[in-house]
Amino acid sequence: MRVRRLLGSKKFWCCLVLLPFLLIGCASAYISMQPRFDHDEFAWRRSVATMAGQMYQLSYLEGGDPTGQRVIFVHGTPGDASNWYDMLKHAPTGYQFIAVDRPGFGQTRPENAQPSIMEQARALGPLITVPERGKPILVGHSLGGPVVAAAAMLYGDKLGGVIIAAGALDPDLEEVMWVQHLGATPPVSWLLQWEFRNANFELIALEDELRALAPRLRDIHIPVTIVHGTADELVPYANTDYMMREFSGTAPKLVTLEGGNHFLPWNARGPLLDAITEMASKLPATRLVPVQSR
Repeated sequence: MRVRRLLGSKKFWCCLVLLPFLLIGCASAYISMQPRFDHDEFAWRRSVATMAGQMYQLSYLEGGDPTGQRVIFVHGTPGDASNWYDMLKHAPTGYQFIAVDRPGFGQTRPENAQPSIMEQARALGPLITVPERGKPILVGHSLGGPVVAAAAMLYGDKLGGVIIAAGALDPDLEEVMWVQHLGATPPVSWLLQWEFRNANFELIALEDELRALAPRLRDIHIPVTIVHGTADELVPYANTDYMMREFSGTAPKLVTLEGGNHFLPWNARGPLLDAITEMASKLPATRLVPVQSR
């Protein structure tokens, strides 16, 4: 009966017809936001990670001093390593900045979606567990926020700290619209570019993934800095209340950007660099030796 009512609804058929155009419009808006990116300016690298029995070739960009303090940047959804172009271009002296293509995005292969936050975090392992490089700092934007939090659970003793920029961690604030489920169902899903199809799969699974992470957040005992804008309409500022409470075991620092929106990798380089350098200044001095990129 419900199906018959749905199929007889003009609103349903209007949404179905307009959905591809809506998704194309969103994709165009997202692409137009990207900075001009010279792919020859930074070196593309590969590392190999095994997740859930599957081998991934993790693609990433390097900028800055190869022997400096390592900082690993993790993008949101959709996105790729080039989202952090402005940060890599302005890496301070004595820092090595690395921006990854998360599984399901950019040049990382295979291209299939990997909605598991914990498996996404495991993919960072080869870049984290390099003893001669000291303890890296992780920076995660949007959905990259829970990924770096999960990495703190897996690799806490090997990390110098995590910075969560406009991070989505409160499961109670996640909402999946019915149109997203429609977008994940063939033939509609076939109309989407693979990165946007993967992003939709991630967002549909996100609430359950965050609830699975929640019991372990208080076990994190490395430094945590939260950077969030009060005018963020995509990931509400209210996420900070949840994070300040759940990260209580590590006395997190909150940096509030009054009037700031969601797109911090593009418009909040200064506050992010301040958070990175402040966190790095509290790490034990380590003599870093040059290592060949993997």
